[in-house]
Amino acid sequence: MQDKLKFLKLIIHSETPPECGITGLCGGYELKQWRYEQFATWLFDNHLLDFALTHSDLEKLNRHNAIERIRVAAKNIFQSGNLNRGEFGELLLHGIIKEIYDTVTAVSKIYFKDGPNETVKGFDAVHIVADAVGLELWLGEVKFYNEIKRAVTDVTAEIEAHFQTDYLKKEFAAITNKIEKTFPHYDKLVKLLDPNTSLDDVFKCICVPVLLTYDSDLVAKHREFNDAYLAEMLPNIEANHKLFLTKLKCPVKVHLFLLPLEQKATLSQKLLDKLTAWQKI
Repeated sequence: MQDKLKFLKLIIHSETPPECGITGLCGGYELKQWRYEQFATWLFDNHLLDFALTHSDLEKLNRHNAIERIRVAAKNIFQSGNLNRGEFGELLLHGIIKEIYDTVTAVSKIYFKDGPNETVKGFDAVHIVADAVGLELWLGEVKFYNEIKRAVTDVTAEIEAHFQTDYLKKEFAAITNKIEKTFPHYDKLVKLLDPNTSLDDVFKCICVPVLLTYDSDLVAKHREFNDAYLAEMLPNIEANHKLFLTKLKCPVKVHLFLLPLEQKATLSQKLLDKLTAWQKI
């Protein structure tokens, strides 16, 4: 599993219990410092374009329009200096599930904003995993927070609300309208999301990847990703997984990703600095 990750370090990865597995991740250290600058570089270099551009735009990407497309992708995120926006968390979830599970973006929701600083409601990621059996639709939720208990409380309430029948039907209709016909799995995905398809059948094909971040004294305490770090951090990850399970109410499979940070505020500023630089390319 670690060899799939280009940057993040793996603390734990388990599919047990099957209804809600757990992946714990670490941003890592360099020269005894948490890797803020490197984190921002990894996220933007590897994942910005396919997060913020449509499938057809990516197919048209070439050496003649690359700089322009990078600038457009960066501007699609947002153009304000508000560090409390959720897009960085959505970009992070996008990168994590793409690297670990080889997911493919079904809809770049960022691209369909009504304005440059508008937020996009609904699920925070719409990806698919395609295999010989069929399609699995991944509908992501993120809380890019600095406090884990608040993140758990807010995200579990949101998941419960998002899996109400009326909400799901409306969200499926919105997703279907945004899937490009050139998308390789267009026909199968549209059939899955058809209003005549029973939710009982749809639920068999859904996974909800949930990403929660939080500031951690343990991350701040350590200066290396080593056995001592793992020995202290693993019980913390497992305890937060148990807390999440006590509050979770969801009719489909969920996978929880936990990413403890040294300081979420500092990381947000680094990401904003990187975004601003890319917007000026």
